Amino acid sequence: MTFLKTAALAAGVAAVAAGGAFAQTNLRIQTHYAPETVSGKLAQQFFDDVQVMSNGEITIEPFFSSSVVKSVETFDAAATGILDCDMTGGAYQTGKNPAFQFVGDIMGGYSTPYQQLSWLYYGDGLAAAQELYNKYDMQLIGWWVYGQESFASTKPIAGPDDLKNWKFRSPPGMETKIFEKLGASPIVMDFTEIFTALETGIIDGADASGLANNQGLGLYDIAKHANFPGFHSMPSDHLACNKTVWDAMPEHHRRIMDTAMQKLALQTALTFEKANAEAAATLREQGVTLYEWSPEDLSAFRAAAQATWPEFATTPEAEALVASHMTYLKQLGLVAE
Repeated sequence: MTFLKTAALAAGVAAVAAGGAFAQTNLRIQTHYAPETVSGKLAQQFFDDVQVMSNGEITIEPFFSSSVVKSVETFDAAATGILDCDMTGGAYQTGKNPAFQFVGDIMGGYSTPYQQLSWLYYGDGLAAAQELYNKYDMQLIGWWVYGQESFASTKPIAGPDDLKNWKFRSPPGMETKIFEKLGASPIVMDFTEIFTALETGIIDGADASGLANNQGLGLYDIAKHANFPGFHSMPSDHLACNKTVWDAMPEHHRRIMDTAMQKLALQTALTFEKANAEAAATLREQGVTLYEWSPEDLSAFRAAAQATWPEFATTPEAEALVASHMTYLKQLGLVAE
């Protein structure tokens, strides 16, 4: 055991009292969300649930807005003992291993958060993902998935034909490859540049976030077209903890963490489903046109996305995750046999 792991264990978990009759677990957890955001408030509820259900045996010191290290560094900070747990998302770690793409943002896979979560718990997804996390001395505790993201566009986006030569802000990685296959022109730019780029016509549209979040950003003051429900991107935020810390926790503490995480997952999906539906109603009243893609058009997107998956399945862990997703997607009838 390395010095850092020993330090992490000492900081994260301490059994006090003879025979382990009483155990105290102290966890330092960082999230990229600000405390005043919807997701930040949901995270705070999770922290409260864990502490109350454990009768104070588990205490959590939360760090919001990536206040200790940068978001992309949270995973390594937990693995090395600077923190105990990472509450960001696997997509930040694709540079470490492309397999994290398939636990962070499974583009062109599932239609709803419930389907995506069901892969984790009923499609052997947790076991497949756990092999990846354990390789980096981390334990995946669970996901909280806020749902499909929607585009903001200054032009109609009623189906795949409208993507031809459509210039839009895209994050780097697999998304650019998928939309290039569909004839779009993805432009990688920082999140903070989206509003100005739309306003000046540098881009025709943007992949930013979900409908309600896009509304809050003011994107639909400029871009009067959107797709809803979304279909292209549904990020999975995760809770992952230092494996040495996790393994040293008593079983009833681990069960509490798992149970609270599953509650967080449900509450997140329900909260954003309501918020996005309310945003859709408001935006329609304000003259924004919302497009719901047909099943045939959604199948065309999934085909393009899944044709791109092998390009990123370049490690044994990535190959195993892609195989697991494809098996489960067939069971759900989301891809052809």
